[in-house]
Amino acid sequence: MAQIPVKVLRRKQEALDIASFELARPDGGALPAFSAGSHIDVQVPGGLTRQYSLCNDAAENHRYRIAVLRDANSRGGSAAMHEALKEGDTLLISEPRNHFPLVHAQRTLLFAGGIGVTPLLAMAQRLATSGADFTLHYSTRSAERTAFRDEIGASAYADRVRFHFDDGEAAQKLDLAAELGAPQPGTHLYVCGPTGFIDFVVKTAQGLGWPQEQVHLEYFGAAPQDTTGDRAFQVKIASSGAVYDIPADQTVVHALQEHGIEILTSCEQGVCGTCITRVLQGECDHRDLYFTDEEKAANDQFTPCCSRAKSPLLVLDL
Repeated sequence: MAQIPVKVLRRKQEALDIASFELARPDGGALPAFSAGSHIDVQVPGGLTRQYSLCNDAAENHRYRIAVLRDANSRGGSAAMHEALKEGDTLLISEPRNHFPLVHAQRTLLFAGGIGVTPLLAMAQRLATSGADFTLHYSTRSAERTAFRDEIGASAYADRVRFHFDDGEAAQKLDLAAELGAPQPGTHLYVCGPTGFIDFVVKTAQGLGWPQEQVHLEYFGAAPQDTTGDRAFQVKIASSGAVYDIPADQTVVHALQEHGIEILTSCEQGVCGTCITRVLQGECDHRDLYFTDEEKAANDQFTPCCSRAKSPLLVLDL
């Protein structure tokens, strides 16, 4: 994938533990076009690659804006962005990709949990520009942790946004069942945020009879996996016939890397789909949040950054 050098034009503290970064080409040239819901890969200081959603207006081509939550349990990415990246610095990013696109709908309901507001902010901007019928519900722990609150309040769509604070009065808290109601054919739901928040929204919608095709989601991170029962297995490389052992305490990506076989990764949590690899033989133990249940059942591809094998051997199309 093509890499684009960009400069940090502006860094701004948007809320407690959340900073935004405005990125542009050093020469001021146009950046590749993107659509609401898109993300970019960012090579963060220290050599890691992480994905961040674009949260500026998709009509803009002179800049990209991302926002990063400093995670107390950071694996290095968010800490590096907060501690090492400053205005004037340069870094490499990918072209935008969109696994979370808006579809045409009579009505759109957006549910953001914390930093999950970033792709939904771009969606709200797009929907408002097109005159669409939508509502954005933005849930956070407290007002001081609510990024872009003033920006939203000053926007043309401010009356379409409902804020919900965990530490606020009961009357302003999210009554999800009431907001969702019975599903309507022309209404689509989008949700992004922590795993628990997404599961809450999706399961409530399912309980109310919402069809799967009208519910769209994007995870920002995977829940911790219970690895106590993990066992070793083997992987065979179809092109060479070589067979490698995958220890119980090591991922397929890292085990193969030790033998000089590189698989492109980004999130390393089974969220982004960057590392998807075709499976020619064997049974997968899917642990990702990327594939649908139907795609997992097909058993013809998996995410080697986190998924494993139920069978003794997996044959990979590498």
